Amino acid sequence: MPGGVSSPVRAFGSVGGNPPFISRGAGSRLWDVDGRQYIDLVGSWGPLILGHAHPAVVAAARAALDGGASFGAPTEREVRLAELVLERYPSCQRLRFVNSGTEATMSALRVARAATGRDKLIKMAGNYHGHADSFLVAAGSGALTTGVPASAGVPAQVVEHTLIAPFNDLSAVEALLDAHLGEVAALIVEPVVGNMGVVLPEPGYHQGLRDLTRRHGVLLLVDEVMTGFRLARGGAVELLGLEPDLVTLGKVIGGGMPVGAYGGRGDLMDRVSPLGDVYQAGTLSGNPVAMAAGIATLETIDAQPGFYLALEERSAALELGLREAAARAGVAVTINRAGSMLSVFFTEWPVTDLVSAQRTHTQQFAVWFSQLLANGVYWPPSPFEAAFVSAAHTAEDVDQVSEVAAKAFRYLGT
Repeated sequence: MPGGVSSPVRAFGSVGGNPPFISRGAGSRLWDVDGRQYIDLVGSWGPLILGHAHPAVVAAARAALDGGASFGAPTEREVRLAELVLERYPSCQRLRFVNSGTEATMSALRVARAATGRDKLIKMAGNYHGHADSFLVAAGSGALTTGVPASAGVPAQVVEHTLIAPFNDLSAVEALLDAHLGEVAALIVEPVVGNMGVVLPEPGYHQGLRDLTRRHGVLLLVDEVMTGFRLARGGAVELLGLEPDLVTLGKVIGGGMPVGAYGGRGDLMDRVSPLGDVYQAGTLSGNPVAMAAGIATLETIDAQPGFYLALEERSAALELGLREAAARAGVAVTINRAGSMLSVFFTEWPVTDLVSAQRTHTQQFAVWFSQLLANGVYWPPSPFEAAFVSAAHTAEDVDQVSEVAAKAFRYLGT
């Protein structure tokens, strides 16, 4: 395997050392093949909002697997999960399941281009929308972590249609739209960025994007692969009052299994084959095991009154613990948090876009991360990724993480 891994950030390239090879997970904990135990703040990069191996999710997936892993045919579970998703996203009238966030975003973009008859796309610097060619320009996530926010092998003729604006900069978006009148099919955005570290939208930013896209006949594509069902029951769309034309989803709706989805207005989604002329297919799309895990996850959340309030309180406690620990050690940090997603940036300045994220002290982060890992806390191995709190994390977990982080901050301060 290139680099010994199946996805780049796992190789620990930006933090040094060798990654632990994980043998199992339960609740808020991971165990590696050498028997070491960790409090996990990665959560498989977001989907495990209930924690590892939640009994209801495991039972549902096992029951589905007992009946067959995949049929390449419609199942009742697809319909049930689609109903659960669409009930949470009233702006979506149709939904198509796929196998990953990358499939979801590239498919949604194809719909947008077909519906508008235009080719160009606007994305935000540092936002990551999967590894399809059109999105690998000024990308976040692993592409940013490795210092290569693009990719070889992407044809110049493809990315010439991708226009870049800084996140939180409405004037830059307006300038691009004015310079390319009638050419832009879609604007895609992470509503709360999680792929250059957590970066929050400034007040009025999303409404400004909606106003500009409507004025120019551009479709607004909100990428909720990471934030969907995590920031709120209806994701960032509900939390921030967004009005997207198309939405991409993933992670939580698979309960830890590979899954993605894209949806939107009926007139747009009816362009998708077999109803329309936009082709997209997948043998394993909507497979019964992923659908069962997703159903169990969403139904378990719904069965717990105050689920998101409890998750917010636990996440806020972790943020406070980290802030206090850094302050006591005299280490300057900026902590950005949205619900149960948070990032620790080693800088005293606000982090509001890609430029400010890249000005942080990444070497300090690498040392801090290594100290956490050595003391039983598994934090994302990159300064440009989000950490995730799950419903399985306890108050004791938060206290333990805060204590370990305090030692790591003190180590930096010596």
